[in-house]
Amino acid sequence: MIRWAALAMAVTLPVVAHAQTKLAVVDMQKVFDGYWRTKQADENLKNRANDLEKARAGMVDDYKKANEEFKKILDSITDPSASNDEKEKRKQDAEKRRAEIAGIEQNVRSFDENSRKTILDQQKRMRDSVLRDIRGVVEEKAKAGGYQAVIDTAATSLNQTPIVVYTSLVGSTDDLSDAVLKALNANAPAEGAEKKEDKKDDKKASP
Repeated sequence: MIRWAALAMAVTLPVVAHAQTKLAVVDMQKVFDGYWRTKQADENLKNRANDLEKARAGMVDDYKKANEEFKKILDSITDPSASNDEKEKRKQDAEKRRAEIAGIEQNVRSFDENSRKTILDQQKRMRDSVLRDIRGVVEEKAKAGGYQAVIDTAATSLNQTPIVVYTSLVGSTDDLSDAVLKALNANAPAEGAEKKEDKKDDKKASP
């Protein structure tokens, strides 16, 4: 509580000292969702997840086939028409198949772990890249408009409550959201254009 109070004073005191500070607001959530690169990144992430799921499905198929063959070998061991030597050979085959199944299980677990890390890393990389673009444009608009600070109206606290409880700037000329979004989408590719973003990095991050 003491530390929070000290932080609150540190934040509010400069505002009191500079009563003429020119402020603007921006809805970062609106800008983030409306930016064409965000939508492209989401599509790339979805495609990556689908590719990983297909690869996993192939491993699961191999696992099922190995299990089926293992069961057949086990059943053949009890065949009364088989000689003792043949039964011993089948037991050895069964042990090899058991080890193969255990190896496949381990591969699937490792694949799942690496896949989750790959998706999370790609998601963070794309998000950070998009946010850099947005912050750059916000900074340009703020400097051009002579604003000393820009407040994110979509920001929430650790308790998931709005940080900006009230402002009369939203929807006014001091709301930079639409201007920032327009600038970001000015160079959006044509509909249906090939999506190439982060494909090189995706290959490097393959599990």
